[in-house]
Amino acid sequence: MKIKTTPSVVIRVLLWVIILVGGVIIGLKFDLIYFKKLLFSPLFHIITFIVGFFFMKLSFNAAKVGGRELKKMGREGDIPRLETNRLVTTGIFRCFRHPMLFGLSFIPLSLALLIGSPTFILFIAPLEMIFILIMVLIFEEAEAYKKFGEDYKAYKNSTPIFPKKPECYRWLFFGD
Repeated sequence: MKIKTTPSVVIRVLLWVIILVGGVIIGLKFDLIYFKKLLFSPLFHIITFIVGFFFMKLSFNAAKVGGRELKKMGREGDIPRLETNRLVTTGIFRCFRHPMLFGLSFIPLSLALLIGSPTFILFIAPLEMIFILIMVLIFEEAEAYKKFGEDYKAYKNSTPIFPKKPECYRWLFFGD
């Protein structure tokens, strides 16, 4: 089965894989030098695994909430997978401009906690999360503006990237 998608999506997915795998490798390498005691602590791993599982679930819930709305409202006709051709301003998109990507930005921290790498948790994952959010602000925003023009500009002016309302975060991470 051939999956039809655009080079832009392929590049983004590869970039995610590279930063996640790189975070694991670099994190564990530094852990063996600086955090050996924590790296081999069963209690530390039990705690971080439980917290990591919770964060991973929240991340995937965000993807599900946003993805459901995109699938319902953002696609018209035969277009590549993971692409949209209609501006979505309904559902969770009334609160967030990029809800799925915001939720998925927690995956590096979730993965770091699941594997229990102190270096990844404390240093690499936060940097990767910031990198992901910056990439959203730079590339996703530009791509959306290019695709939807003035409609996106109006949407951008009325919808925050990070809402102030706690109910928006509850909706994103826990669903309706």
